[in-house]
Amino acid sequence: MGISLRSRWVFLPLVLALGAISLYFLRLSIHHEAQPRPEDSAPPEKKGPIYKDVHREIAPPLPEYFPIAAQAKSPSALPPIPSWNKPPEQHVPESTRLYIGFTRFWPLLQQVVVSYITAGWPPEDIYVVENTGTMDSNKRGLLTIQNPFYLDYHRLTKLLGVNIISTPSLQTFSQLQNFYLSEAINNNLTHYFWSHMDVAVHSHEDKEDFKSLYMRAVDVVRETQKPDYLLDKETGKKGEWGVQFFAYDWLTMVNVKTFAALGGWDTMVGYYGTDCDMYSRLAFNNYHQPIQDAGMVYDVTTSLDDLSILYRRRPKTPNPETDSNTDSTSTSPLSTTEPDTLNSTIFHTLKATLEQIQQDKRDDKYRNSWQLRQNGGEGEPYYYDPDGFEKALQMTIEVGTKINEEKWGHRGCDLKAAGVKEGDQWRVEHDGTFD
Repeated sequence: MGISLRSRWVFLPLVLALGAISLYFLRLSIHHEAQPRPEDSAPPEKKGPIYKDVHREIAPPLPEYFPIAAQAKSPSALPPIPSWNKPPEQHVPESTRLYIGFTRFWPLLQQVVVSYITAGWPPEDIYVVENTGTMDSNKRGLLTIQNPFYLDYHRLTKLLGVNIISTPSLQTFSQLQNFYLSEAINNNLTHYFWSHMDVAVHSHEDKEDFKSLYMRAVDVVRETQKPDYLLDKETGKKGEWGVQFFAYDWLTMVNVKTFAALGGWDTMVGYYGTDCDMYSRLAFNNYHQPIQDAGMVYDVTTSLDDLSILYRRRPKTPNPETDSNTDSTSTSPLSTTEPDTLNSTIFHTLKATLEQIQQDKRDDKYRNSWQLRQNGGEGEPYYYDPDGFEKALQMTIEVGTKINEEKWGHRGCDLKAAGVKEGDQWRVEHDGTFD
């Protein structure tokens, strides 16, 4: 008996379902057989970053370059400033604020501060500008000496008596210069001094008519304040000055009014080239930039072995009449030394040593290698990888240099010789220095 058409439609869904199930298991079987055996399969490729082969040896601990300060409990335990360099007991009427910026390498900061103090600069006039980006970590003693951004807050403020002010975040060189300018404006200063931290200074002891480095700097301030300073007697017109250079800008005196009139430093040019831009703009606007001489200023890359030499002490000359009454157990450096004299053998030894350190820096292919001598601090507040910091710094320097070249259409610092002038910024095509 045949199957009716209606019965055939009843069996159709069942046939289709059985076919689908059969096809599913067939594909599953084929896929399983195609898979390699576990022992024959390669390990899956790992996804993620590929790390550099970085091997970093932590530099050995820095030596103590100022042992007597490390033992001192109060300023009275430090040697006195050489008598010929002592500033007046009553501060001079003129303002002599000195800014010294710091980012890395504590030994050089300590040296420059001590050298200015022992050359007569009043400690209360010295302002260390902590530009480390570590907020209050140094003030709270949270950084170790192997951290590039470490400084000894207690020694600077409590023993040496200088001031510390901190930038709100890490700043470039040009930004730091505008920070000085801002501080001067906010404190109603007409002028101020600033110094690089990688220098050391001393007075001209081997010149006639001796004056300390500080008092020679004061003389420059007084000169600029005379009514006839830069007065053209023929025309009766009085010129304006922008900066007073002492050994280029290793030590510089700034006229607040002229720098503010030019809008300060160009912060788009962060490091190298920004000085060319600033001083060229001063020249374009007829602001004078005299070269002065207050004392010796050395460009250095390392610290003297013992900063006590800057206080100019020498071994005490034996005196049988008084030595018999001296406690033989005393080991105080001050009890076994006496003041040196002006222009002594010790002075010339110091001068020769600093000259050699300066020459060593000139001979170094990377003149700022001192910035790389500390690479510790991992795990401390605001830690930044030292190698990464240096690489980022060099990239920032390179970008700033290119910006300055585009700004003036010229490569190099000789902007006036290139024929550009005030108002040409960002308006000139590349000149032949780009060929």
